[in-house]
Amino acid sequence: MRVELSFTSSQEMGWVVVNDPIPTGAVLLGRGLKRDSELLNRGTNDWWPVYVEYAADAYRAYYQYLPSNTKWQSAYTVRLNQAGTFKLPATRVEAMYAPDVYGLSPNKTIEVKP
Repeated sequence: MRVELSFTSSQEMGWVVVNDPIPTGAVLLGRGLKRDSELLNRGTNDWWPVYVEYAADAYRAYYQYLPSNTKWQSAYTVRLNQAGTFKLPATRVEAMYAPDVYGLSPNKTIEVKP
């Protein structure tokens, strides 16, 4: 499954993290494993993250600086390994050193059929 996230910053921010949860049992691709598809990992990014964390529970991208009124995208690919209905927490974008500056976007229920 290809996930593409789009954001707009309303103010100048330093050290911003995008935290997008993934379903239980899913695996984030793009970590350099042999079976990863290089074509699926390509995406368009105007602002590149300084660091990307491929955790077991979420995709996290860290940006050092984002100017005011900036539109940017973050994209990743996830392999769904388990059938079921998944209700995920909201996607969160937060300025790490200014916790009062954040944005939340609710996620729809994901249904994976066998």
